[in-house]
Amino acid sequence: MSTHPSSSTLEIPLYQLAHGRAGDKGNTSNISVIAWDTECFALLVEQLTEARVAQWFSYRHPTKVTRHVLPKLEAMNFVLEGVLDGGVNDALNLDTHGKGLSFWMLDIPVTVPTALAARLEVKEYS
Repeated sequence: MSTHPSSSTLEIPLYQLAHGRAGDKGNTSNISVIAWDTECFALLVEQLTEARVAQWFSYRHPTKVTRHVLPKLEAMNFVLEGVLDGGVNDALNLDTHGKGLSFWMLDIPVTVPTALAARLEVKEYS
């Protein structure tokens, strides 16, 4: 777990603020991130940028990452192009559909106020 210079924030994994789901079409993965509540959503909109997600998935070499913010659902959808090793019919990896990528996304560290962490009863990131 990382604490920040201000003792009023913590770094915790995204899954403590949201849940997710992944889908695919060809060589493109689409990952939804759905916040647990409005306060969580506001932090996610601020911190889960296209650049941050592209960097997090850099090991998969995305050619493009697009973020769609869905405020009425308190959710975001990320479209990651070029991350599925050619798609279901071409990929040799075990997760050809990329369903496991939502779990990888949900491990991104997010900085939150300690009051929010206490309200959500989350564990510190280690």
